[in-house]
Amino acid sequence: MNPLRRPAWSPYVAGALLGIVIACSMALWGHRLSGAGAWQHLSGYLGRILVPDSLYWRAIVPTGITWDVWVIVGGVLGAFAASSLAGTFRIRTMPDRQWTDVFGPSRTKRFILAFLGSMLTEIAGGIAGGCTASLAVSGGAALVPAAFLFMAGMFAGGIPTAWLIYRRR
Repeated sequence: MNPLRRPAWSPYVAGALLGIVIACSMALWGHRLSGAGAWQHLSGYLGRILVPDSLYWRAIVPTGITWDVWVIVGGVLGAFAASSLAGTFRIRTMPDRQWTDVFGPSRTKRFILAFLGSMLTEIAGGIAGGCTASLAVSGGAALVPAAFLFMAGMFAGGIPTAWLIYRRR
């Protein structure tokens, strides 16, 4: 079978290829893989219209098509290409069984929680100066000690949180 048509890849192969992509990105363009800033950079257009005197939109967040925006565009196009080649592309609105077991069948509730969660994550990424994925993946690929400390903390907090949320299972 053609490896590009497999619905799932070995995590070892995918991880090694991601490491190569990150190394090339840092070596050739001097940028890590990060998408957290993309939404802020794009939202700056609306922010400058709604609050034209805001120091945040004028000086802190660079509005425009930045490296982070291109990373998001590439990620979406790459995911579409990979799922199309594997024959697994489909549009889903959830909720799936895991969601309904924990939170109930409401799609409205799902979208509200997803929106609030992503909004809080974006705000936290902006305050921290980058996203968690960038720190863990790009920082880990560059062997930055903070990346490994972060990942240890993420698992130390994430595992008990998952147990708490999915306690019914």
